[in-house]
Amino acid sequence: MPSALEYVESLSPWPKDGFGLDRIQALLARLGDPQLRYPSIHVVGTNGKSTVTRTIEALLAAAGPSVGAYLSPHVRGWAERIRVRGEEADFEAAIERVRAEAERLEATQFEVLTAAALTEFAAAGIDVAVVEAGLGGRHDATNVLRSPVQVLTNVGLEHTEVLGATREAIAVEKLAVIQPGAVVVLGEPEWEALARENGAGQIIVAGHSNLALGLAAAEAFLGRPVDGHVDVRLPGRLERLSEDPLEIWDGAHNLAGLGYALPRLPSARYVIVASILADKDVDGMLAALSVLGDRLVATSSSNDRALPAADLAQRAVPFFPHVEPIQDPAEALARARALGEPVLVTGSLYLLADLAKDESQRWRTLATG
Repeated sequence: MPSALEYVESLSPWPKDGFGLDRIQALLARLGDPQLRYPSIHVVGTNGKSTVTRTIEALLAAAGPSVGAYLSPHVRGWAERIRVRGEEADFEAAIERVRAEAERLEATQFEVLTAAALTEFAAAGIDVAVVEAGLGGRHDATNVLRSPVQVLTNVGLEHTEVLGATREAIAVEKLAVIQPGAVVVLGEPEWEALARENGAGQIIVAGHSNLALGLAAAEAFLGRPVDGHVDVRLPGRLERLSEDPLEIWDGAHNLAGLGYALPRLPSARYVIVASILADKDVDGMLAALSVLGDRLVATSSSNDRALPAADLAQRAVPFFPHVEPIQDPAEALARARALGEPVLVTGSLYLLADLAKDESQRWRTLATG
């Protein structure tokens, strides 16, 4: 019988019969509706969701409650996605708790992960969960919560084939998670009217800062001020792997994400290792990255939406004097490192996850000799 990890990795993240909540609701009902045993803060948006989720988790924990947090995607390992009281949960045990019912219903990968997280939180007896949405909001598997607070970090063009072709259409899908009378924390003021139309009881425009969004959400949930001094660091978000030579991994996966990351990078001329999903603004991202250096090592990732390295390299020629396609991510990174210059790995969290998995396997091989 496959392990819990093998089972999860074998599942498709995409539903065969279209997006909807029927299957996740049926699965949770069979599990005793664990998501109704605690209140939640629901985090939706295009960029910054994981950082805001972890920030809220830290702020609430420092204020006293026991907290569960659910994030996606992961970089170093699947266990990053389910956290209880500041630590990664036992991922295998969490999956096994829901596996039998999930298999009966043929749940998708994200539905299984979501059910595992929500059930783990109930089993651990947490006081509050902070839950990051996956795709959109209305039909996302996380839209099953009892959440008195919702957070919309920002809205950019993403998954347009599913969510709509404009920012306004995408905002409609994301803000469909609002529950009547809830407090809604916004990173952008332009969505106030839409939040009100969806039944928000109170609207807080906190601005673009991840800390400000997290602080507003935590205080709205607790109904009192909290200490805002937290230091939240996530794998693959402006993560420095080495200083000499400098190597930074940042999973900015769209133009807005790069807009956040670029001014926060140390000043240097980088060799850039990038994979970009085909449904992103590929040319816009390449143009943005071109200000950081003259050399791009184009690669791909295990995500089926990732551009092949050769296609990405061809798209990059107008922006970079030196472009080299290397399909295998590990080989692409090795090539960049061999040049002895600062390296930036970016364009997709899936690329970072593939590289982290490869390096983890390599170290295990070396350790066992």
